[in-house]
Amino acid sequence: MLAYYFELALRSFRRNRVLTALMVLAIALGIGASMTTLTVFHVLSGDPLPGHSQTRYRVQLDPHPMSGYTPGEEPTEQVTRYDAERLLREARGDRQALMTTGRVAIEPDRADIAPFYARTRYASADFFPMFDVPFRAGRGWTAQDDEAEARVVVISEELATRLFADQDPVGRPLRLNETEFRIIGVLDHWRPAPRFYDLAGSDAYDETELLFLPFSTSRALSFGRTGNMDCWGDTGGNDTGPEAPCVWMQYWVQLDTPARAAEYRRYLENYSEEQRAAGRYERPTNVRLRNVTEWLDYKQVVPGDVRLQVWLAGGFLLVCLVNTVGLLLAKFLRRAPEIGVRRALGASRRDIFVQLLVEAGTLGLAGGLAGLLLALLGLWAVRQQPADYAALAHMDAGMLALTFALALVASLLAGLVPAWRACQVAPARQLKSQ
Repeated sequence: MLAYYFELALRSFRRNRVLTALMVLAIALGIGASMTTLTVFHVLSGDPLPGHSQTRYRVQLDPHPMSGYTPGEEPTEQVTRYDAERLLREARGDRQALMTTGRVAIEPDRADIAPFYARTRYASADFFPMFDVPFRAGRGWTAQDDEAEARVVVISEELATRLFADQDPVGRPLRLNETEFRIIGVLDHWRPAPRFYDLAGSDAYDETELLFLPFSTSRALSFGRTGNMDCWGDTGGNDTGPEAPCVWMQYWVQLDTPARAAEYRRYLENYSEEQRAAGRYERPTNVRLRNVTEWLDYKQVVPGDVRLQVWLAGGFLLVCLVNTVGLLLAKFLRRAPEIGVRRALGASRRDIFVQLLVEAGTLGLAGGLAGLLLALLGLWAVRQQPADYAALAHMDAGMLALTFALALVASLLAGLVPAWRACQVAPARQLKSQ
């Protein structure tokens, strides 16, 4: 029966081409605008660490002095070098990683490539397994390499292609800041969105670093650092030293069960109390332990203009649906004589209602197809913008399915009132007027 109703819908479309085109266009415009903004929002608010976001935690402590203290305020988002290295040594998590960012000069062996600076991640060994960083070749360094301040480096897929073309770079030397390193690993494509592990002072959707090397090595060689830093008191001219009163590092810990997370929180509270007793901390104990999802919610990484665009597109879709309701109502009521004849021949109101809803749904599918093309055009326009997240604006299979689902549901909702009004037609009145 549904196939028959579908055939009737196609016949109706051919009889009213202009009205059908207007309804399809109205639905397509609403769906196209909505799916463009929803796709961008979906990409920017996605889970950057699927399957593990609930077990990776960002550590926050409060080492600041009492000056400027406000009870109940959030602790600083970064930690001091002393705290990061102390927590790393005590290793109370299932895995833990300290990290920060910097820039180093790369001196290629190839004469056709001039030296250039590259953004670099200084980290401890657990960075790679804790964040499921994929490798195309080789491996990351070990905790022993951290202790030995080893001259080893992991490079990105992009940098490997740039420096070595299609050759295998693992085991080859690479000069960084006039020091020779050995390449031990090449990452596969890896661009978590948002870049959750370091949101301080950088765009949340920027590219990942080109180089990764042990933090201990970066300090032994006095490599420069970048990113936010907040200092207080006397740094003794060395704001990155082990005892410097400066927060500039990120610290993450892996805790595989809620019980382990609760235990680690108590450990942080005890650690904070210990540091206050030793005179390093002055403020009352104030720690936070947020997993990846909670951390992204706290940081509100999705740009405000993207959220606003989603609401505006939803409003535009609603306006388009209201127009579609009016057009459907006009179309269905114009067919009152046809509906009266069908009723007189034995069709029930339910049959008429279902037939007209099938017609509305068919319109929705056509509008969804046209809306998909408009959404793809809209996403192409987004990718031309200078924003760092623009390159991520691509529609995946889930959003593709949502496009047609939204178009179908929207058209069915738009068809409810017109179909109900049309099936109230009295057959006797229509037959008498013929």
